[in-house]
Amino acid sequence: MRRLSGRFRSALIIGIQGIRARKLRTLLSMVSLFLGVLAVVVVQAGASIAERALFAGVELSNGIDGTKVMDMPPLPQAADIVVDTVRGRSDAMAMLTVSAIIGEPGVTPVNQGAAPFDEDWGGQCYPEQGCDPTQVAPKGQAIEVRLVAMTGDIRPFRPYRPQTGDWLDFSTVPSMAPKIVLNLEAAKGFSRYKVPAEMRVNGASANLTPQLVGVVDDGGYQPQAYVRLDELVTWLPASGLADPSSGGMQVLMAGDTPVEQILITKLRGAGADPYVTTVDSREQGQKEIRLLRLVFLAMAGLVLLIGVAGILNVGLATVGERIEEFALRRAVGTPRSLLAGIVLAETLLTGLLTAAAAIGVSVVGLKALSAFVGESEPFLRDLQFPWDAGVAGIIAGLIAGILGGFVPAVRAARIPIATVMRA
Repeated sequence: MRRLSGRFRSALIIGIQGIRARKLRTLLSMVSLFLGVLAVVVVQAGASIAERALFAGVELSNGIDGTKVMDMPPLPQAADIVVDTVRGRSDAMAMLTVSAIIGEPGVTPVNQGAAPFDEDWGGQCYPEQGCDPTQVAPKGQAIEVRLVAMTGDIRPFRPYRPQTGDWLDFSTVPSMAPKIVLNLEAAKGFSRYKVPAEMRVNGASANLTPQLVGVVDDGGYQPQAYVRLDELVTWLPASGLADPSSGGMQVLMAGDTPVEQILITKLRGAGADPYVTTVDSREQGQKEIRLLRLVFLAMAGLVLLIGVAGILNVGLATVGERIEEFALRRAVGTPRSLLAGIVLAETLLTGLLTAAAAIGVSVVGLKALSAFVGESEPFLRDLQFPWDAGVAGIIAGLIAGILGGFVPAVRAARIPIATVMRA
């Protein structure tokens, strides 16, 4: 072991001296290999960033993997059962969704049907379809949103990203003026239109005066507002929120909670038929990312092979110029393995230097991309260089060094001692 360690150290030292003596050829080898290693690093980094962006969006809309989602018909008796069962629990929470209009009373909202503000979902009144235009309220300064009333914090199950302001605090005493948090699409509407703070919900005993306290990114495309259920039931009961025509009801649960069996038993006894699904988005998404990564890595591998051919040519030319040197080393007792190690050490060091340069360029490029595009693309904001892309670059550089230096190393080891006599 000590002899092998000494030979390795000697090969490394002589290899470094060879690189310093032939800087231009080393630079040419690095240039030919740079694009191949850079392609591997970029593909790996791109796959990691795409995986992060994909799963971030999926978790916002579907939930964190392992979360159990219970859906059921929005029946009044089911709403009371669900609210009574999950109230005050941290391992489960319920959401009741209804339609709400915020703004001037007696007018049609600018986005009828809670449509996105850059889309038109219709809502026109045609007499031939039995609609009386005289009974339709004119459009005014009002916005329709999907109002989500929650029994507890949704963020342990769906990690909504706060944008401005605060999130709902479920530990305080309920307010008579419900605090609401808007999603990005709803915030877009409030920034475009000047609407009064008056909210109408079907079934409420009076119009409410909401308090806008924050904005979150929930991954949704429709305008939505989130409110504490205990602040909303001051004006209408939970059963009044169960509207089959415009509402929905959903329970999010941790994977090991007993709430699931309790709710299923109670709801079936009340005539409701719930169904439960477990969020498992990561496995399916990883299959798609893995396939794309393999395709692009294969393409990057072809570029890397071109760089390997460049190192191979430079290595063969270098060995051809150093025949007398290697023959003289053999004549003074240098083992063939050490001669091969000297050549391999040079190509491996060249591969590592190229990998370091490619990783450095990738890190700088990623920071520049995050700085210039991060404002318009939230998933690129504060983006960190993925460590697995750096590891992939180092491995690619080592493999290229071995492949490009193997044939020159074998050729150097086979140089006969008699060559020095001819010289």
